[in-house]
Amino acid sequence: MAEIADIRKLAELAHAHDCLLVVDNCFCTPALQRPLSLGADLVIHSATKYLDGQGRIVGGAVVGPTDLVGEEIYGVIRSTGPSMSPFNAWVALKGLETLSLRMRAHSDQALQLARFLEEHPRVRRVYHAGLDSHPQHELAAAQQSGFGGVLSFVIDGGREAAWRVIDSTSLLSITANLGDVKSTITHPATTTHGRVSAELKSISGIEEGLLRVAVGLENIDDIIADLARGLDA
Repeated sequence: MAEIADIRKLAELAHAHDCLLVVDNCFCTPALQRPLSLGADLVIHSATKYLDGQGRIVGGAVVGPTDLVGEEIYGVIRSTGPSMSPFNAWVALKGLETLSLRMRAHSDQALQLARFLEEHPRVRRVYHAGLDSHPQHELAAAQQSGFGGVLSFVIDGGREAAWRVIDSTSLLSITANLGDVKSTITHPATTTHGRVSAELKSISGIEEGLLRVAVGLENIDDIIADLARGLDA
C-alpha cells in the first residue's frame, strides 16, 4: 500500500521497448509531482478529485506533447464525443486557482494523522510516504514536492474491527471517493478492491483490517478525535 513508482526508471524501461509511459497523477496532482519532467510521455488527471477539490463535477484531463495530445488523442475525443460542459470546465478552472494551497494543506494534515496513527496501540501498520518508516520515503521525497492527502492503516481484528472504526466516525464521510475538502474513509477489501480475488488482495496488501482515509481540510484535531473514538472503542 502507498507504493511509490520510480517514474524515471519506468520511463527508461518503457522507452527502451518503444512504449509510452502514461502516469495517473490523480493522488499527487501537478502541485506535488510533475511526471513529464521525470520522463513520462502522458499524464492523466481526474478533475473530479483534487483538481476541482470540492466534489462538484465529473471530468478528466490528458496532458502531454502536442503531437500526442493535440493530434492523436484529440482526434479520438472529437470522434467519440466525450467533452466537459462549459460550466463544469469553469468550476474546474476555479478549483485550479487554489490547487497548490490545498495540496500543501492536505499533505500536512495527512502526515499529522499518519504520525498519530503510528503511535496508536491498536494500529499495526501505517502506509504514508511522508513517514520516515515508509520503505520508499526517500524516493517519494526525490520526485514529489509533497506526500499527498491519502493514507491507509491496518488494525487487528479483521473486517469486523475495521467496520466498527468506520461506524464510529461521525465527521468522516464513508465513501471510496477522495480529493474533497471533506475527509473520507473506506474499507478497501469490500469497496475499491471488493471484486479482486483473495490471492491478489494478499499480494497487494489489501488486508481485512485495512482502512483508507483521504484527509480533508477540516481541523486536524477534529479528524484525529473522530478516528480515535473508533480506535479507542
